[in-house]
This record gives sequence, structure tokens and C-alpha cells, in this order.
Amino acid sequence: MIPLVADLTTAVGEPYGPYVHRGATSQDILDTATMLVASRALEPVLADLARTERALARQAAVHRDTPMPGRTLTQQAVPTTFGLKAAGWRSLVLDARDRIIRVRETLPVQLGGAAGTLAAFEAYGARSATALTEAYAREAGLAAPSLPWHTLRTPIADLAGALAFAAGTLGKIGEDVLTLSRTEIGEVAEGSGGGSSAMPHKANPVRSTLLAAAARRAPQLAATLYGCVAAGDERPAGAWHAEWEPLRELLRLTGGAARDAAGLAEGLSVNAEAMRRNLDLTRGLIVSERLSAVLAPRLGRARAKELLTDLARRAHAEGRPLSELLTEEAELKDMDLATLTGPAHYTGFAGVLTDRALERR
Repeated sequence: MIPLVADLTTAVGEPYGPYVHRGATSQDILDTATMLVASRALEPVLADLARTERALARQAAVHRDTPMPGRTLTQQAVPTTFGLKAAGWRSLVLDARDRIIRVRETLPVQLGGAAGTLAAFEAYGARSATALTEAYAREAGLAAPSLPWHTLRTPIADLAGALAFAAGTLGKIGEDVLTLSRTEIGEVAEGSGGGSSAMPHKANPVRSTLLAAAARRAPQLAATLYGCVAAGDERPAGAWHAEWEPLRELLRLTGGAARDAAGLAEGLSVNAEAMRRNLDLTRGLIVSERLSAVLAPRLGRARAKELLTDLARRAHAEGRPLSELLTEEAELKDMDLATLTGPAHYTGFAGVLTDRALERR
């Protein structure tokens, strides 16, 4: 600040030079500058989040009823739809957007003077701390705080939380795409993957990888900023200074993640045939939950569980589909087993939930 004040004083000349930095302290200027940088940096982040959510909304609408395996703890659980998965991704992106918008709207100027009392401004003739701060905020295009926040670091903590949440949200999308684009699964693919230096056949999911990496780095950067909330005295030594590098890096990291997420969502290729093929990997056992619900009233809960447990074992041991084994059970001869064992017929309210999610703007 010292050379900056000298240069500004020279630049404005007389009679304005004596008014440069009169009453303020270095932290007033640097904190305000930080808020201005953050506000400007969040603009492209929000633009890229908007691109991402629009692309995901299109995917959710197109694939509203496209069945695919739902996976829990890495294993196929019950069928779901890709539309519902994409709608879930979009919901997270909108959550991140809303948090960033709220934080951006409240980013404040800093004005407190040497120890947060505005004493020098009063000595130079200011009659109202509120009017002074509000005038400064209007000029800067930022919010007017109720108090100087030299050691009240809520704005930085809120910004850190919104950025880390956004990075984690986009990392969730990246992690899912990394899983679904595995060679053995092949249900989605990045529109333009990265090449390999040694293996010409590979199309690496580069954007998803960058999102996953950002999601792992962001929480630690935010943790440093949260640690700086414990700032001593009326102006701190160390806590404030420790904010500068992690906040700058967190803004850059989240901005890059938002850009990569937009490119990923807009170019994502969905392989509905692979999804349908993978639904058959369990030989029909992916709908065992449904069969339990249907057979329990007919056979009794204990008998239904015993039967399905035995048939599941046989499906694995004999390599036969569950539907075929069920047709051999005399107790079930009159049932529509084709419908009951069809994964596409057991996606619950996925379509309705997708529709509801897409109503959100």
C-alpha cells in the first residue's frame, strides 16, 4: 500500500493529493480490492454454471425414461433413469449457483480506519459512519457492511464455503462420469476426450478428471480460510495475511472447474444401449427388490425371501436369467413374469421426479 499511495498521490496532483488514503488503513484498501476481484471473478463462474445447468436440463429431458443401473456402494442396486441422474446433477449446480449469487450480492467494502472505529474520518469532518460507508460502497459497487470487518471475517468464510461447495458439486458430476465412462461400463463418454502419449486407442476423460481433482483441493483451501476466522485484536497479524494465497487459488480453481463442467455437460455422449445391456448383467437380479414386494403377499414374507435367495444363488451358479428360473416355479405360473423382471418396468417415480426437478429455475 505504501508505494501505491505515493503513486496515486503523485498521479492526482494538487489539490487532491492530500486526500489520498486519508483516514483509511491498508487493510481497508486490500480487503475492498479482494471483494472487487472476487465479484468480478464470480461473473464467469456463474456464466459457466448457467451453461452447465442448461446442458444438463436438455440431457434430463431427452433421457427422462432411459433406464440404467442405479449403483450403491459400487454395486448395481435397482434400476433408475439417466434423466433422473442428470436432473440430480443439475439440481446440485443450481444449489451452487444460488449460494454464489447470495454471496456475491453481499460482498462488502471495508472501511474502518486504524482499529475499526473510523476515528480519523470523524477527525477530518465525517458526521455519519453509516453515510460514509454507504457512499464508499456505492462508488465501489459493493455492499455496505454494518461494521468494519477487519477481524470479523464472515465475508471471506461465506465466499470460501460457496466456492468449495461449487467445486465439490462439479466434482460429483466428474466422479460419476469417470465411473460411467469406464471401458467396462461405457454408458457415457466425454464429447472429446484427451489422447494418451503411449496408447493411441485411448480417449481419456480429461474434463471429468480435472473436476475430480478440483473437488479434492478446494476443501483444504476453504479450511485455511475458515481457520482465519480466528483473527485476533482489532486488526490481525497472520490470520489476514494467510487468506491471500488460498482465496486467490480457490477462485481460480472453481473458475476452471466451472469452465470444464460446462464443456463436459455440453459435449456429453450418452449410450442408452450400453445402459440397457448393463441392466442385464445381474441376470434379472437387479429387480429382486420388486419381486420381494410382489411375492410377499402371495407366498408369505418368509417363503418369498427363501425362494428369491435360492433363485439368486442358482442364477449365479447356473448362469441363467432370473426370469427363466421363475417360470419353473409352480407357485408363479399365472404371473406376468416378463413385466415383473423387466428392469425398464421398475424405475419407480423417476420420470415424475425428473419433471419436478426440471421445473426449478
